Order: sequence, then structure tokens, then C-alpha cells
Amino acid sequence: MSRYVIKRILMMIVILWCAGFVVFTLTYLTPGDPAMLQLGQEATAEVIAQRRAYLGIDQPYLVQLGRFMVNTFLRFDFGKSWVTNTNTMAELLLRLPRTLIIGLGSMIINVFIGTILGIIAGTHEGKWQDSLVMIIAMVFVSAPDFFVALLLILLFALKLGWLPPYGIETMAGYVLPIISASLGGVAINARQARSAMLEVIRADFVTTARAKGQNEKIVVRKHMLPNAMMPIITGVGGGLSMVVAGTPIIESVFSIPGVGNYLLSGVNQHDYPVIWACVIFFALFSSIAILLTDLCYAFLDPRIKAQYSAGKRKKVK
Repeated sequence: MSRYVIKRILMMIVILWCAGFVVFTLTYLTPGDPAMLQLGQEATAEVIAQRRAYLGIDQPYLVQLGRFMVNTFLRFDFGKSWVTNTNTMAELLLRLPRTLIIGLGSMIINVFIGTILGIIAGTHEGKWQDSLVMIIAMVFVSAPDFFVALLLILLFALKLGWLPPYGIETMAGYVLPIISASLGGVAINARQARSAMLEVIRADFVTTARAKGQNEKIVVRKHMLPNAMMPIITGVGGGLSMVVAGTPIIESVFSIPGVGNYLLSGVNQHDYPVIWACVIFFALFSSIAILLTDLCYAFLDPRIKAQYSAGKRKKVK
């Protein structure tokens, strides 16, 4: 297992290098002059040239790329924002807790409620419970996040006055963003859990357990659910990798200064250091999330764990 983890860590380094190369190349090829956009149309050519030299974008592509890769991956210097002149990584880490609260909160709701709804639908195939869960999932997955957010603001903030419509002055300000960001994930997890349960429910070992006279709740809890967790974990791993990316639309609607909003402002203002720092940070977190997902696979599936053990014994021989 340790050999596999080391191999994946080395692969993460390659992934981060590739992510840095791709994001830098894309921003370099993006139309528009960042210096002109920052100074405005009335700036003279001399002032624009000075600004380009200050930003370092007046040099050839390979020179800029080499400087970026060295500063980022050898010196761990992500640079300063071209707009606010603040350290991009420090600003990103300052915003990260707000995004994590929304992301982890919505993911917990996604997994808990979505899995329960999927189990109910899968164990009641063709019945009204199954139809009701699928209708709820269809409505949730079809509703855009920003539309759901606006409806929740109208209902709970403007009409009822229970929750604040924007801002995070108190913890109550996180309630509506978390709910808005979680509904689509609830629908996806419910459909995945239902499909996984329907595959397991027809397996031979489930039929054997029922033939032995075991209680249906025990069959579901001890035999069906553990074997149906693999696709659910896949969805959880994908959701975990997107936690730090945030939901730019949700953060914009509720005026939350999170990571997603930070990236969106960097894109709108052609603030390339902000984009570079956010994308590389997302790639790092996603790689870690995928590694944790694979380790969960090995923990839950004895066949995968046996493959690792067999490879280790073969190497010893």
C-alpha cells in the first residue's frame, strides 16, 4: 500500500506541473492586454509599455513560462495580484475557510440525504416511494443553482425574514448558500445510490441471505449497502475534489468572499496570478481527494486490498 501511495504522490507532482503549464499557456493566449485593461483606454502607449514591463508580460513566452514554473514549483511563490497587489496565496487561504464551510456543508447534505433517498428508492423499486424520489431528483437536478438561490432569498429572507439575504456576518448567513449548493448534489447522489442498490439487490449473495431467513433490514444494512458503496464513494470523491473550488455563482449571489468568487474576479479582471494560484490549488486538492477515494476503495473492497498485498508479496519473493 505504501508503494502505491508513493507512486500516486509522484503522479500528483506531474499533474500539478501539467496544470501549471496548461493554465499559464491558456492565459498567455487569451485575447486582450492586461496592462491596457488595468490602465484604461485613455492611457498612453508609453505608460502601457511601462506597465507591461512591470508585470513581466513584455518578454517572450518561453521566458515568462520558465519564470512562472521556477517561482511556482521551486520557490513556492505564486506572486501578487496585478489588481490589488496582495499575495495571491495568502488571500486564497484567507478566503478558503468560507468556501470550505459551504462546500463541506453541502457535501454532507448531498451524501446523507442523497444516499438515504437512493436506498429508499432502490429497495422500493416500482413503488410510489421510488417514483417520488425520482421526481424529487429530477426537479433538483434540473433547477439551476442561481435560480434556487434567488427563490430561497425571496422566501426565507424577504418574505419570512428568518435568514439574511447576503453576507456572512453570522453563521446564519451560511444556511441559504449551503442549501442552494446542495440540492443538485442530493439529486445526483440519490440516482447513483438507487442504481447501485438495484445492481446489488439482484446479486446471488443477497438472494442467499434472504433464503437463510435473515431480516430484510439486516440484509440491506450488512449485505446490500456495503457492496453498493463503491459508486457512492466515487460520487463523494468527485464532490470532495470540488469543495475548495467553491461555487462562484452561489458566492456571487450571496456576496460571499470565497475562493470561487476570488477566481471569478480574477477571470473578469484578467488578473492572471490569481487564476494561476487558484487553478494550481484546485489541482492539488483534487489530486489529494482522488488519492483518498482510491484508499477508501481499498479499505471497502477486499479484492483491491488483495491486489496490493499480492504485489507486495511478489516483490519480496
